[in-house]
Amino acid sequence: MEPVKLGLLGLGTVGSGTVNMFHRAGVEIERRAGRQIVVTRAAAQDLSKPRDCETRDIELTDDPMSIINDPDIQVIVELIGGYEDARDLVLAAIRQGKHVITANKAMIAKYGNEIFAEAEKHGVTVAFEAAVAGGIPIVKAIRESLVGNHIQWLAGIVNGTTNYILTQMRDEGWDFQTALDEAQRLGYAEADPTFDVEGIDAAHKLTILASIAFGVPLQFDKVYTEGIAGIGREDIQYAEELGYSIKHLAIAQKTEEGIELRVHPTLVPHRRLMANVGGVMNAVMVYGDAVGRTMYYGAGAGSEPTASAVMGDILDVVRSLSAGPDNRVPYLGFQLGSLSSVPVLPMEAIETAYYLRMEVLDSPGVMAAVTQILAELNISIEALLQKVPEPGQDTVPIIMLTHRIRERQMNEALYRIGQLEAVQGKIVRIRLEYFDE
Repeated sequence: MEPVKLGLLGLGTVGSGTVNMFHRAGVEIERRAGRQIVVTRAAAQDLSKPRDCETRDIELTDDPMSIINDPDIQVIVELIGGYEDARDLVLAAIRQGKHVITANKAMIAKYGNEIFAEAEKHGVTVAFEAAVAGGIPIVKAIRESLVGNHIQWLAGIVNGTTNYILTQMRDEGWDFQTALDEAQRLGYAEADPTFDVEGIDAAHKLTILASIAFGVPLQFDKVYTEGIAGIGREDIQYAEELGYSIKHLAIAQKTEEGIELRVHPTLVPHRRLMANVGGVMNAVMVYGDAVGRTMYYGAGAGSEPTASAVMGDILDVVRSLSAGPDNRVPYLGFQLGSLSSVPVLPMEAIETAYYLRMEVLDSPGVMAAVTQILAELNISIEALLQKVPEPGQDTVPIIMLTHRIRERQMNEALYRIGQLEAVQGKIVRIRLEYFDE
């Protein structure tokens, strides 16, 4: 049987890891695939740049379209990232009848509906396991292993940079900027960390997971997204006192009213496994009606963990070359023509518990005024910490946990509390999840 010839678009961290994996485990990969797989060509922006992989047997080019136009290339592995340029290359490959493997969560989240429709039209496969949570096979788990379940909710730490920052703030007592600086020094955060710390990267990944879990179109523009820059080390400390860790979570939940899609800092009880996922590691928890709560943990980024997911997709595609398009696993786990139109709920409609921290003047009646506003809006308090003022300070922090309420009630409460003269500065609000059934 003739070898399957691959073309790589991108020879950076993941591309190099993929080439290295072929060199190290080529025989085992061939045994598993049933035929030889060869990377024959690769595109890179700067051909003079040193590589972290052996490229003597690979033809290099700075023109990715030349690889797509090569009639000998059967499978395109897109690892350049970004939005429009990657989309154009992938669509061009699909229209030439080539199968595509990608680690590009941004492209899939934004343009996946278009890309999958085009792939179905041309009878080719688009595989994207590496787009979510690096080496954790979460896409395959939800799309294939849990098909007998109605997925009720999923929640995950899907960005290693934010998890590292919050872990260091907890363990070392650092503030946000110090932890971010260290993350950048170690290479965990980019020079421009916006996509990570503002939650955009996690929102891309949640978009994909929610579509697979609930059988709905990809809807990145409807994900509520909030980053971690507003978390202070005092919030980390107070949460610990109350028995919680602060994690940056991507949460999708199906309710009778619609689907919740939200990314934000979240208090998680210490007793939950999710609260103990530290450093740059990722974890995704999924609740299905048959299996109950399951959790998937591992390296969410890096050269070889992500290349591991790419390699899994490569083998799936190669194995499917002899299968007709109608017999392949649907991209989002459901046939494209049967995706549900269940609505995505606005953030104001979701229900959760809350952590609140506010600085107030150390004067009589302040607590009574705050609790009166909460009582008028039917918001009950589960726990309360009231600290003594530091020497020379005329303000004192108040920290409270509420029971579950609608977001719109909390928005109204925060607006009214913020109008009190005794309340100084911005009130910190962090949502809280228990992950109970």
